[in-house]
Amino acid sequence: MKKTLISLAIGACASAFIHLSAMAQTPPEVTLTRFDCGTSAPPSDVGRFSDTFSYNGLMLQLVFSCYLIKHGDDYMVWDTGHSMSAGAVAPKVSLVDQLAQLQLKPEQIKFVGISHYHPDHTGQVGSFPQATLLIGKGDWDVLTSAKPPGNAPTAPFANWISGGGKVEPIPLDKDVFGDGSVVMLSTPGHTPGHHSVLVKLPKMGNVLITGDLAHFHENYESGGVPPFNTGRAETQASLDRVKKIVANLKATLIIQHDARDVGKLPAFPASAK
Repeated sequence: MKKTLISLAIGACASAFIHLSAMAQTPPEVTLTRFDCGTSAPPSDVGRFSDTFSYNGLMLQLVFSCYLIKHGDDYMVWDTGHSMSAGAVAPKVSLVDQLAQLQLKPEQIKFVGISHYHPDHTGQVGSFPQATLLIGKGDWDVLTSAKPPGNAPTAPFANWISGGGKVEPIPLDKDVFGDGSVVMLSTPGHTPGHHSVLVKLPKMGNVLITGDLAHFHENYESGGVPPFNTGRAETQASLDRVKKIVANLKATLIIQHDARDVGKLPAFPASAK
């Protein structure tokens, strides 16, 4: 009888251990949601995005996109779009209000990742003071320098610059959650610390969101460099890297400003999985 009880106890422990191990190995749910983070203007001439005059006369509509990445019970916002006071390009609905439609509050956002410091990507970053700011080290160095350029507004980052929030300047790549599902990729050139983000979804597969590495597909495909980029050679090297990643991982490429890429993800409030 005693041996039987011992055997039963051992069996129960083994069963519990196997169950716990299975639970521990269950990967967290990863989803990706697009937000509209600015009011798009009608199609316009995009010739200004090439320092070799490649696109003069090409008319395209540019959009302003930012994203929510869910990783289990943790959330990350990627870029924060225009501010609500940005005039004609201001979003019709704030990022905070869009999150509320998903039953999320700003304090639930663990990370706010910024592709680069330009105002159409950082306008609402101040809405997430409790989040850890993930930003390229080169861009953070610019923001905290004695005289940041006019296209690197510091006001949205006051919480972190003053030491009121946690910031992690990213020098190279960053595996955000430590399991390879969300990776910030160093893609300098548009700005010194520009980053893109790679999201690995269980059903859709790999999705690579490019920040402002390129502003539209013609720009991406031909290796075009805007004259206002901070590094021409760096931009071309980053484009080459991203093209190889997209090919090797069979990733879905999303150019944040290209209206033609909006439909690659489900319409808000649905998420890609």
